Amino acid sequence: MKGKRSVSSMCLVVCVCLGFGWGMVGQVNAQGDDGKLRIIAFGAHPDDCEFQIGGTAAKWAAQGHRVKLVSTTNGDIGHWKIAGGPLAQRRTAEVKRCAEILGTTAEVLDIHDGELMPTLENRRTFVRLIREWKADIVFCHRPNDYHPDHRYTGILVQDAAFMVTVPYFCPDVPHLKKNPIFMYFRDGFQKPNPFKPDIIVSIDDVMEKKLLGMDALVSQVYEGGCGGSQEYADKNPKEKEERLQWLRDRRGKGQEGIAKQYRDLLVEWYGPEKGANIKCAEAFEICEYGRRPGKDELKKLFPFFK
Repeated sequence: MKGKRSVSSMCLVVCVCLGFGWGMVGQVNAQGDDGKLRIIAFGAHPDDCEFQIGGTAAKWAAQGHRVKLVSTTNGDIGHWKIAGGPLAQRRTAEVKRCAEILGTTAEVLDIHDGELMPTLENRRTFVRLIREWKADIVFCHRPNDYHPDHRYTGILVQDAAFMVTVPYFCPDVPHLKKNPIFMYFRDGFQKPNPFKPDIIVSIDDVMEKKLLGMDALVSQVYEGGCGGSQEYADKNPKEKEERLQWLRDRRGKGQEGIAKQYRDLLVEWYGPEKGANIKCAEAFEICEYGRRPGKDELKKLFPFFK
């Protein structure tokens, strides 16, 4: 009857509310309709996400979860020899190829490298991207970083962390009913506060796939980006297998360094025996904005721990 709820509809409301509450400690319900987790990462340039989260992204993708890596600038000054439109197109093609290898999705925003600003327009863009992806987890740089594009990417994601749930902000895209978890990539900066990881993921089983993804980023990896030179490009290997070994020897060391630095956290998440023997890892810190998950929920959002 008009103005009254039926018993069945009231039961439905109660069940939905209880289900939401239980989701925090029991089953984690994905925001998407297919039951798969949806992860979106924002990196300042076409290579940042791929370096920072490529291994974990590949692990999610292998389980059928949806991962999108967004470059917030087009990278059009990130090379010592070429620039502008040709470089932006080249770097976009590189991350698209990398996405094919990792099993992810790539998007490059049409914003000039070095010119990202925390404007209202860009805040709206970030909010729309997170909503359209129906994100369960959002990654970005921390806002204390040497590069202004990194800093402002972090600021813009932080600014979106509450607004994605506000119905009348960007009402053209449906707001999220459940706030995602926002997390930071690892960095080595100490001031005003150092990176403190909350979770660490072994990527030993996907390290070769991550290396293959890096191999696609030729302008940055083998030519050195804006810090390279003709001499640097000429001395690097040209054959596929030689290049992959070069990557193992150099880029692989960085992943091994993360595992060594946060060995105690690996033991905490994987147990003493396995944690002590993991060679390569990626680590992430929970942002204070957005939802604050406990360890049980993190294990469901990062379904890699047996």
